[in-house]
Amino acid sequence: MARRPLPRILSNGSAQLARSRELARTAADSATDVLHPLITITRGLRRLASAGRRRWVDTPKDRRGALLFGVASVLLAVALAPYGPLLAVVALMAAAAWHGRDRTPAAPAGPAPGQLQRLKSLYESLVPYFSASDDPEPLYARGGDWGKAFSEYEFDGDGRLAHLVISYPAYFTDAEPASRARIEHLLGAKCGRGREYHFAWDEEANQLAVRVLAPLPTDIAAQPFVTAPGETVLGFTDPTRVQRTLPLTHGAHGEERTDVPPVVWRTGVRSTEPHLLAVGQPGSGTSTLLRSIALQALHHGDVVIVDGGGTGEYACLTGRDGVLAVECALSGAVTSLEWAAAETERRLAAASKAHQAGDPPPEDTKRPLWLLLDRPSVFTHLAVADDAGTDPQALLTAPLRHGRAANVTVVVAEQFDGLDALGAPVRQHTRARVVLGPATAEQLEAVLGAPPHTTPVDQMPPGRGYARLGTGPVHRLQVPATPDPYDDATSEAHRQAVLDLLPPRTTPADEEPGPVPEAVRLDKAATEKVAAAAALATEAEVTEPAAPEGAAVAESACRTDELAAQFVELYELWEAGGPLGNVVDKRRGYVPGH
Repeated sequence: MARRPLPRILSNGSAQLARSRELARTAADSATDVLHPLITITRGLRRLASAGRRRWVDTPKDRRGALLFGVASVLLAVALAPYGPLLAVVALMAAAAWHGRDRTPAAPAGPAPGQLQRLKSLYESLVPYFSASDDPEPLYARGGDWGKAFSEYEFDGDGRLAHLVISYPAYFTDAEPASRARIEHLLGAKCGRGREYHFAWDEEANQLAVRVLAPLPTDIAAQPFVTAPGETVLGFTDPTRVQRTLPLTHGAHGEERTDVPPVVWRTGVRSTEPHLLAVGQPGSGTSTLLRSIALQALHHGDVVIVDGGGTGEYACLTGRDGVLAVECALSGAVTSLEWAAAETERRLAAASKAHQAGDPPPEDTKRPLWLLLDRPSVFTHLAVADDAGTDPQALLTAPLRHGRAANVTVVVAEQFDGLDALGAPVRQHTRARVVLGPATAEQLEAVLGAPPHTTPVDQMPPGRGYARLGTGPVHRLQVPATPDPYDDATSEAHRQAVLDLLPPRTTPADEEPGPVPEAVRLDKAATEKVAAAAALATEAEVTEPAAPEGAAVAESACRTDELAAQFVELYELWEAGGPLGNVVDKRRGYVPGH
């Protein structure tokens, strides 16, 4: 018989269960404090009984009779003596209390010698920044008392500072970012490099709290996330500023379950940050972020992918349901984005017409459309080299400006070396920002618009960085592992996780095609009639004698050739099963998938 899965409240937990556990833990602590004497005496009696049993086992068998006679004599004397039983019980309880006491060595009253040296060194390094020559009672001075400046401190197992609360004088310019940056850089160097520190400035109390952040989990693979339509999980962060958690599986084989705080990006009509810009160094994980977003977007919408890198990072998405196009060439990228711009305008016009008539928007304008562009600056350079080429970024103006009203979302991933090639519309309308990989504080502030409250480190795993949604706080971010399943370096667990999330492929070109939409059937019938007329005209021209030369004959031949070329183009696309939107949509306004 198959085992029934545990209920969700038992497998993943909930807020109510967490509160119940907290109440039970508090009650247990209170009971322990009240019953502490009884627990101590019981522990002492158990130890005395164990000691008596060991003494009896260690006594030779020929001497056990004498030992038993002696114990019986003592018990008889105690029983016959005045108040003997009462005194015996009191003595036994006292002995049990003495033997049952907590023998754990007490923690040292102050820091160890090595820790004391670290605190003194840190105090002396802060003297030039927190002292003034005209201060009559300086809090920081050469050879001063560090105990007045450091109210709280905590060390980890390696003897390095893990938590520290620093008091500073009121005249320190804590409202200036440059002054804060100097102190944070100094503390990051003195407390130990290679770790990330969180700095919390309390200007009212003139205190700075420094805390070492635990590394974010890197073993969380791509998986179905519990989100609502219009919500996209960019990655996972610390629970300091995020009040929401998601139930996830992680580990080498997904055997562990836990709740992790996510960074959720909301898109759609009511979104304040409808478009996103991701920047990073090569190998930092920007393509992984785009694959993760594409897999989540395919649950509720359609996706158009423009790959400027040309490395085949998105080949696994080609031909999947909901993927309208995966373009790696300049001409294909321009054609797809031209259709996206026209589709945005069509959706706006249809929604506006419905609003004026007092009707709800049409269904074909509600389905989200995602435009994912990886390194579009490469196509910009190609367009400049080709005088007749069109820059794909110029076609993003309409989707960026009107995408929120038309349910069109644009996601751009670019490297730091191509950041200057991004156009003004991309920089202006992408208010959700992500920076992956190692970056300086100046680069982070230039992209995110605000410095992070943590110290950036030089070595970061792939998919590790920072995220900021609009004017919100800067979060640490770890993108879920979503590698290319066709890459040989991908582990089997991560490859299978991505393949399980991919939608099924559409009908291949060599098999019998499925039902063709009505708009396409009309276009195909019309082109067949045009082709038949063109064939008859060509046959008549070959069999009959040559007509007199004239403008009418030349014009008829030109029109015949033009119609025949249009038919060939449409028929080849229909036979190949490719995206008809590249040609048909510009003539009929047909949207694939609707």
